[in-house]
Amino acid sequence: MSRQWMRQPERGSRFLIRLIVWIALKLGRPVARAFLYPISLYFVLFSGKSRAASRDYLLQALGRKPTVRDLFRHYHTFAAVILDRVYLLSRDKNRFDVSIHGESLVMEHFHRGKGLILLGSHLGSFEIMRAGGIFEKELPLKVLMYDRNAEKINAALNAVNPEITRTVIPIGCADTLLRAKEAVDSGEMLGVLGDRVTTDERTICCRFFGREAAFPGGPLLLAALLKVPVILAFGILRGGSRYEIHFELLTEEITIEGEDRMDDVRRWMQKYADRLEHHCRQAPYNWFNFYDFWSKP
Repeated sequence: MSRQWMRQPERGSRFLIRLIVWIALKLGRPVARAFLYPISLYFVLFSGKSRAASRDYLLQALGRKPTVRDLFRHYHTFAAVILDRVYLLSRDKNRFDVSIHGESLVMEHFHRGKGLILLGSHLGSFEIMRAGGIFEKELPLKVLMYDRNAEKINAALNAVNPEITRTVIPIGCADTLLRAKEAVDSGEMLGVLGDRVTTDERTICCRFFGREAAFPGGPLLLAALLKVPVILAFGILRGGSRYEIHFELLTEEITIEGEDRMDDVRRWMQKYADRLEHHCRQAPYNWFNFYDFWSKP
């Protein structure tokens, strides 16, 4: 998987992002969602590289040549998920109709008190999964995140609820690993996204939609180091206010041994890629990596 997403400049002005947040909070979701149509149209018309990446991905996920309507829907779904983060961060999650599959799996592992890793992706909304745990204090969760490529929108969203910044462990800092270990040692869940490679990270080649792509080795190497279960997590927007959350056990523990230690990690990462592909096919407009995913890092 290409690291070019880290080099892409963030689109949009701080003023416009803050304006949309203000409209969302003051005028309501229906009014704010009306603004998503011209915003999505703008990106369809004027974001050439991300539009090409969207077309390449949708060609495989849909199994046919995507139309302009498909491209628009892809951008609009992304914009809708970002908008909904405003309400989730403001603790207004009751406006959403959320169905959860595999909730007992998470609860069972969480109550063991040994910590666990929730391995997510840029499919749908991770926010819909972590909102309840953070704000209701039922399932404490820390999130490993690389956010330097989205500083404008993160600043606007963090202003909605500054508490959220205390749940984030920045990737690439000197104390990242230490803070991650402290979180699981205290019985917390650790959220990490597994479909983008960051700087100097070891990559693992997996089949994804029938083509070779490099996935990050870091999440599963971290799981092996911490000796905690790995649960896959997908929060999918189904339209309107409806979300589906899917939790699936990847493994109770990743053990790395033998001369070719990366073979075990590669095997588990391929299972992750297979499940990600499955959910992408079920909800093709929900995957939000708008860059050439299959190019070399």
